[in-house]
Amino acid sequence: MNHSKGALAGLKVIDLSRVLGGPYCSQALADHGAEVIKLEPLSGDETRGWGPPFEGADASYFRGVNRNKQGIAVDLSRPAGITLLMRLLEDADVLIENFKPGTLERWGIGYAEVLSQRFPALIHCAVSGFGSDGPLGGLPGYDAVIQAMAGLMSVNGEADSGPLRIGLPIVDMVTGLNALAGILLALNERHRSGLGQSLDITLYDCGVSLLHPHLANYFAAGKTPQRTGNAHPNIAPYDSYRTGTEPIFLAVGNDRQFAKLCEQLDAGALLDDPRFADNGCRSVNREALKQALEARLAEHDGTLLAQRLIRLGVPCGSIASIDKVVEHPHTRHRGLLVEIGDYRGVGSPVKLSRTPASYRSAPPALGANTREVLEGLGLDDQTIANLFEHGIVRE
Repeated sequence: MNHSKGALAGLKVIDLSRVLGGPYCSQALADHGAEVIKLEPLSGDETRGWGPPFEGADASYFRGVNRNKQGIAVDLSRPAGITLLMRLLEDADVLIENFKPGTLERWGIGYAEVLSQRFPALIHCAVSGFGSDGPLGGLPGYDAVIQAMAGLMSVNGEADSGPLRIGLPIVDMVTGLNALAGILLALNERHRSGLGQSLDITLYDCGVSLLHPHLANYFAAGKTPQRTGNAHPNIAPYDSYRTGTEPIFLAVGNDRQFAKLCEQLDAGALLDDPRFADNGCRSVNREALKQALEARLAEHDGTLLAQRLIRLGVPCGSIASIDKVVEHPHTRHRGLLVEIGDYRGVGSPVKLSRTPASYRSAPPALGANTREVLEGLGLDDQTIANLFEHGIVRE
């Protein structure tokens, strides 16, 4: 598919970010047609070494968030590297970076002082742990640390266990999505003003923003939320339940769905029990309700029951392992399996009717496109040779 038809065709992005939040954002931009040039230090994005597993020289972690990008390796700690970056920014729309706050200023290219003056239409997206100021300003942030500090771990896990890290880097990925949203907001505003602006996206902010409904509950009741395992703090039945075979997850959000569930389980008596009359009552009496439901669920095959219930309008699913998700026919039907040569990845969840995402190139090897990008800047052969010879760039 020709990426010139993508929703972001014509957009040029210079991506200085590493690890996950920034690359997650720039891959989403690239999937929808943006030209993304990823600049890495000569040693590479550190996630190239975050394995096993490895695919060739690179860890699968890196390959999961860096497709559809051109990769060049540049030493930005040297003046010649900064000069090259400034050349790349001359016709760029977006700059993404997740350096420690103050790094661009130390290099003499701070947004307010230099970049906004030289490139007034440039959108600068800075991703950091805590921002540049405030009590935690300038400190480093990693996903798991923010999960701990922003309260996510405190509400994750079983009631009788300790706080538990969510089993995926949710803060990093939501930070990437918020960076994506911020860039698109700034691009839309630029149509009116003709001006770019700087985006301040922090892991801490994004972590705290995920605390729904726990913060809302705390504001209303003044009680510190506790861990409830798989159960929802506000809804019942909304939990994992044992069956005669494999466990299932029920997410019953209203009385109509509860009535259908009871009908399928031949548990009509529960509908007449005042303890389960509505969601408020069911939430207060959730343990008694769970025992009553599991007594009936023990007579059923979990997988078959889950399939039947969801088709009847009762939100329910069997608890699938990762391999089962990959094998599920709906995963492929939704275009979520991407294959480019020996590369396999997860497709974009954003489906546009006229300008769908496209998958054009596998994640680049370190410096794979350095010479191509330098030639695209119009640099002559001798200048390019000097950059390689002096160790400013590599391929």
